[in-house]
Amino acid sequence: MGIQIFNTLTREKELFVPLEEGKVKMYVCGPTVYNYIHIGNSRPVIVYDTVRRYLTYRGYDVTYVSNFTDVDDKIIKAANELGEEVPELTERFINAYFEDITALGCQKADAHPRVTEHMDEIIDFIKVLVDKGYAYESQGDVYYRTRKFEGYGKLSHQSVDDLKVGARIEAGEKKEDALDFALWKAAKPGEISWESPWGKGRPGWHIECSVMVHNHFGDTIDIHAGGQDLTFPHHENEIAQSEAYSGKTFARYWMHNGYINIDNEKMSKSLGNFILVHDIIQQIDPQVLRFFMLSVHYRHPINFAQDLVEAAAAGLERIRTSYTNLKHRLQVSANLEDADTSDLDEIEKQRLDFETAMDDDFNTANAIAALFSLSTEANKYLNQENTNKEVLTAFIDTLSELSHVLGLELEVKEELVDEEIDALIEERQQARKDRDFKRADEIRDQLKEMNIILEDTRQGVRWKRG
Repeated sequence: MGIQIFNTLTREKELFVPLEEGKVKMYVCGPTVYNYIHIGNSRPVIVYDTVRRYLTYRGYDVTYVSNFTDVDDKIIKAANELGEEVPELTERFINAYFEDITALGCQKADAHPRVTEHMDEIIDFIKVLVDKGYAYESQGDVYYRTRKFEGYGKLSHQSVDDLKVGARIEAGEKKEDALDFALWKAAKPGEISWESPWGKGRPGWHIECSVMVHNHFGDTIDIHAGGQDLTFPHHENEIAQSEAYSGKTFARYWMHNGYINIDNEKMSKSLGNFILVHDIIQQIDPQVLRFFMLSVHYRHPINFAQDLVEAAAAGLERIRTSYTNLKHRLQVSANLEDADTSDLDEIEKQRLDFETAMDDDFNTANAIAALFSLSTEANKYLNQENTNKEVLTAFIDTLSELSHVLGLELEVKEELVDEEIDALIEERQQARKDRDFKRADEIRDQLKEMNIILEDTRQGVRWKRG
């Protein structure tokens, strides 16, 4: 059957067939880095990290690129308010972004291109659009002629005439048509800017992703993804720019995740329900937040509420407890070769159910249901007096592997309390005095794994958490 993806472009589920057999080119729009990411930003990061993991599990060689917008009106405003230079501000929040997504169990992309690293390519790309008549210069700005691109509106399923109703020319804009959008913006006094054939300025938002996709992948990619809010105008404009530039299909499959509400209300600063990932993961296990995000199909809206997060925590704990109990039984029980192994068939059935769910447009909610069923079967097996090593190992390995596909880790690292750390350091010191260097090294490695940094001083060994 293969993997089915709901394609925003066609509004249908389609069998996924990559451009090149066994390989996937995937681009996901990343954040504009002027603040910590909020939980709305975290949803696409978690969702498409999971998509990438599943495609890899299915044997595809995935090249995954996600950008940073590191020059933008909001960034310039934030830098001015904080008295920082734009590069200093963006570097700080790029580092914070990596800390947050790592905590959420997300892998880094194969490339994280930044707009400021691609200024020459952006200018060259715009030049081609101007030469082809798809763009024009107006008093230092460059605009895209929206009406010239015949397919405009095909992603958001809107006609140019419908779009025209709400379009207007803002003060200071010098457009031929209200629907035209900026590719290059003339610099305002005191703004960060770059030299171009049209004078000093900086790129418009939409052109950035077109160029970074082209720079990393060429004319056509397999999957382009992002939040639902990016469908129009951002992704619509990307298609117009890229397909006018190359004359080829820009992306074969378009994926968009739904919104997050907070207690059934839209998240906004004015309502005071604006939740930053940086803050919330100090209060709840980031793995619980990930589990919660995956408990609803990615295209559906999701409601962030205390009771739902608590239910997610209980669900994850249920799977973790089964996993821990299985490992314990494997360690303490004798290997009974003649014990019943019929549960191996049940384990494979749950794996198949998991794969069927994920093949159906990455339905993580049903995939989690398969994990729950696997956990339930494991618990039933553990209630038997006689257990088989092969079956126990199969339960452990399958739970671990399928959870890992969802980015969920079942091994819970216990955080040592201060007294335990002091005792281990004292034991290590004694081992060194006794020339038991093997034990001393084991304790050092254990502390290192717990992120405890040791410092030798004249007053003795000091430690701190990393």
